Amino acid sequence: MTIATDRLLSSYQYELPRELIAQTPMTPRDRSRLAIVDSPTTHQHGIFKDLPNWLQPGDLLIFNNTRVLPARLFGRKSTGAPVEILLLREERENCWLVLVKPGKRFKIGSEICFRAEGETEEAIELWAKTIDRDPTTGGRLLEFRVPEGHSFLEIVEKIGQIPFPPYITSRSALPEQYQTIYAKTPGAAAAPTAGLHFTEDLLQRLSDRGIAQTYITLHVGVGTFRPVEVEDITQHQMHSEWVEVSEETVEKIKQTRAAGGRAIAVGTTAIRALEGVATMQNITGEERVLQEAFSGHVNLFIYPGYQWKIVDGAITNFHLPGSSLLMLISALIGRERLLELYAEAIAQEYRFYSFGDAMLILPEAVMKT
Repeated sequence: MTIATDRLLSSYQYELPRELIAQTPMTPRDRSRLAIVDSPTTHQHGIFKDLPNWLQPGDLLIFNNTRVLPARLFGRKSTGAPVEILLLREERENCWLVLVKPGKRFKIGSEICFRAEGETEEAIELWAKTIDRDPTTGGRLLEFRVPEGHSFLEIVEKIGQIPFPPYITSRSALPEQYQTIYAKTPGAAAAPTAGLHFTEDLLQRLSDRGIAQTYITLHVGVGTFRPVEVEDITQHQMHSEWVEVSEETVEKIKQTRAAGGRAIAVGTTAIRALEGVATMQNITGEERVLQEAFSGHVNLFIYPGYQWKIVDGAITNFHLPGSSLLMLISALIGRERLLELYAEAIAQEYRFYSFGDAMLILPEAVMKT
C-alpha cells in the first residue's frame, strides 16, 4: 500500500539557516513581523502590531493563559551526586512526572534533595523519591515531601529555572520574556509562543475594534518540541496535555457563532485544546460549538485531512521541521502551501521558532474538507 505524501514524515522537512533561529523576542513584543495568509493563493507581509486591521469586529480571539513553571530543578541525590530534573506534569498532589539527568542510573527508590536558600529566612529543603518509570517519555515519577507550611509551587518558584527550549542558546533572554502578558495558571513546561507577541496596548486596540477575547488553559508539555519519529505519521502517538475550557469560553464561542463571527485560535496550543475537546464531545463540522465546559487531558494529533470543528483561523509562529506543529498548520492551509510560505519567510529572513515572527491564517485561507 502506498502512503499518501501528506502522511510521510519526510514530506515535512525543510532547511533553516541557524542564524534565523530567534534567540530573544522583539522589543516591544508586537514589533515582530507578521505573514498574513488571506486566501488560498495569496498572502501579505506586515507587522504584528497591525493585527487589528486584519481581523473583523465580532471575531473572537482564543488565548491560552497557561503560565510556564520554573520547571528545571537542580538537586543532589542522597549519595551526593548532582541531579537535574524537568517537571513535565502533575499526576496527583505533590507527585510529578519528570525527565531526569543523568537518567540511566536513576533507579526506583532514589532520593533527591532540592534546597531553597532564603535571603531572610532559613533554607527550605524539598525531598523527592523515585517511585516509578514512565516508558512513554523515558521519565520518572517523583513523590515530593513538601515541608509543612509551604506549597510545592511556592518552593518551585524559589528554586527552579524557566526551561527555555533547547534551540535558544543565548543567555540574554529574561525569564519574563518567555511568559505571555496574560499568563495566569501555572503548570506549563513550555510557553504558548504565539501569545508572546501581544502587548497590553494591542489587546486594548483589539477590544476597541470589537474583537472579543477569551481564554482556555492548556499546560504545554515538552513533547511539543519532540519530532515525529515514524515515517508514517498516522502511527505517531501524540503526548497528552492537561486542558481546561471554562463555561464562559463555551458561551463566548456560541455567541460568536450566533452573531456570525469567527473563532481565531492564538497558537497551536489553543487549537489543540479546542479541537481536542470538540473531538471528545463528538462535535461535528456543522455544529461548530462546544457542548459544555471541560477539564482533563487531551492528546489529539492533527494532520492534513482533519475536519475542523471549532477553529476558523489561527495565529501561529514558525515551527520546527518534522514537528507535529508543522503538520497541524498544514491541516489548515495545506502542506505544500505552508512549505512555500516557509521558503519565502526564509528568503525574507523572518525569525523562526519560539521567539520568532508570526503568521496569521485568516478563515478565507483555510482548506475546506
